[in-house]
Amino acid sequence: MSARRTPLWGYLTAQAVSITGTRLSMIAIPWFVLTTTGSATRTGLVAFAEMAPLVLLQFLSGPVIDRLGARRVAITCDWGSALVVGAVPLLHALGLLTFPALLGLVAVAGALRGPGDGARHAMLPLLVAHSHLPTERVTGLDGTVERTASLAGAAIAGGVVAAVGGADALVVDAASFLVSAVILVATTRGLATAPAPGETTPPPSRVRAYLHELREGWTFTRRDPVLMGIAVMVAITNLLDQAWSVVLVPVWAHDSGNGVAAVGILAATFGGAAVLGSLVATAYAERLPRYLTYLLCFFLGGVPRFVALALDAPLWTILLVAVVGGCAAGFINPVLGAVLFERTPQHLMGRVSAMNIAMSWSLIPLGGVLGGLAVGALGLGPALLVVGGAYLVTTLAPAVQPRWREMDRRPASRVTDPASVGVSAGTPGPA
Repeated sequence: MSARRTPLWGYLTAQAVSITGTRLSMIAIPWFVLTTTGSATRTGLVAFAEMAPLVLLQFLSGPVIDRLGARRVAITCDWGSALVVGAVPLLHALGLLTFPALLGLVAVAGALRGPGDGARHAMLPLLVAHSHLPTERVTGLDGTVERTASLAGAAIAGGVVAAVGGADALVVDAASFLVSAVILVATTRGLATAPAPGETTPPPSRVRAYLHELREGWTFTRRDPVLMGIAVMVAITNLLDQAWSVVLVPVWAHDSGNGVAAVGILAATFGGAAVLGSLVATAYAERLPRYLTYLLCFFLGGVPRFVALALDAPLWTILLVAVVGGCAAGFINPVLGAVLFERTPQHLMGRVSAMNIAMSWSLIPLGGVLGGLAVGALGLGPALLVVGGAYLVTTLAPAVQPRWREMDRRPASRVTDPASVGVSAGTPGPA
């Protein structure tokens, strides 16, 4: 393995470990709350306590990432997450874990995960420059690792929680953050950031400086029609996807007689196909027209699955649609990541990247509500067609806006000098 690629492989390994741990907590924490309190309401409160600060702090963390460096923030958040998540089973074992204390710890864990995820995303342009690989190659590898770890992590989480219980499973989750931090410390020392050209000087007051920097990131995002369009479009499709996964598919499985096993089979089929699509995108996305790839893949990954369920198609047909849609979905993140990184100045990368992720996630908590209201008011079949129709309108919006074709505009020459994007090759960065 080339020394120039060591930070990239280290980052990808840390991502795999961290995402697997995150999927474990997504199952372990609700299960722990449900089995210890017996309350579905408290389980929902805990989920909200994690997601609300996650999205808020992710949106607000951009100036900190740009000031301190993405690597330092990512590692610090991993250390903090290991301590906070590890405190839950420790306090439970000591008999000191009250429900308010659990809510507080989960909220802090979400507040750490938001900036940590944003910082990891902001590291990708540095890895592109340091490894001398095409942007789509790096974003494709990142997407493949994310989808693979998510798919495997959910399966591993189910087995671990079933074997040792929710509380002890959180020990494994805490350890995953610790391992991720150690890997990043050991392998990414060549990604020390330097002041980037073009950075503006903020006002002297710390609060005013922070708000000034935050406003810079928002202003840049708002004035770029492609980046703003991507954030809005992905936010809406994530809302509709959440309605699909937490309400529409379970109701379909129940009403059709396929049972809960069909929910898992459908999710695994789509997820596995998405991993395959990411692998293909890693190899070939840089040669494809981004605009047409984006439109076609978003269409194939969205609308057909809603129609297949609405028509009460046989299970094998629905799974075939999931394979096609999953493969198409695997191309989306590599394209979006490349567009984001190439259109954003390095000194704004943390702010714009974190805001983009936060905006994309902002409507997810409402997805279950939307799905429930749609099924309650219309019935399953019409609800699937209405939500699918909204998906179609959202994903075809770029077809009527000419500015989206700017996605195909690639830099005249790819960056090959790490120093030109704030990377100091061979210089250890602060942990």
